[in-house]
Amino acid sequence: MSQLTLHSFTSVYGPVQSWRFGRSLGIDPIGPVSICSFNCAYCQLGEIEYRTNDRQLLIPTDQIQRELQAFDPWDVDVITLSGSGEPTLALNLGEILTMVKAMTAKPVVVLTNGTLLANPFVQQELAIADFVSVKFDAISTNQLNRVNRPLPKIDLVNLWASLLQFRQKYPGRLGIQTMMLTPWTEIEQAEYITLMAELQPDEIQLNTPTRPKPLQHHLDARGNHTATPDYPVQFLKPVQPEVLQMFADRVESSLTIPVSSPPLDR
Repeated sequence: MSQLTLHSFTSVYGPVQSWRFGRSLGIDPIGPVSICSFNCAYCQLGEIEYRTNDRQLLIPTDQIQRELQAFDPWDVDVITLSGSGEPTLALNLGEILTMVKAMTAKPVVVLTNGTLLANPFVQQELAIADFVSVKFDAISTNQLNRVNRPLPKIDLVNLWASLLQFRQKYPGRLGIQTMMLTPWTEIEQAEYITLMAELQPDEIQLNTPTRPKPLQHHLDARGNHTATPDYPVQFLKPVQPEVLQMFADRVESSLTIPVSSPPLDR
């Protein structure tokens, strides 16, 4: 990691306009090098530079606090922990969440891929957040490997078991975020509905790739992409909005759980 990269990195970015959460101020507890246990085919960060499922102290809490102070009075709807990879890999996640809530009095959201939910310390730290949104893109091992491209030791059975366990303990609002790269079959949709009926999240977010994927990691990709980024990107073909909306309607009509998806004119 070069000194130039370290010098130019800021842990607080945005605000970003999110169709899910409104005006969101981002906090990146990971750093200038993207670190994650997944390497999703659609990742807006580009190819993940370092893949691990081991927690580390990456960005000191006091650095985040100093950089957050510059955004006072925090004229946003929420503050979201995500950034350059999987936020639960940050060993000081609990400290960060406690500091942000005390400092800003804003609702705090954590976006996670759920691969560390079996860790009791991660569960305790996430309990501080007001809203946890967990990525759940696959209902089969083949789909998980194709869409999320996880580390070899991560499997769908354990992911689902730890998500169920977390649901039973978490006192805040739990959301499920599902990215569709292609239309799902009737059988896949039915299986997904069965799983969500068991989990009973507070809400479900269905999405499809609308942002280009950088060919290499760029910090600018943490926020809203411009229509034509000034770096090489790959444009993914999204699922048609009508197809996405039909699935959202089917899920919502089958369950007493609110389902949201991007606006049709997006």
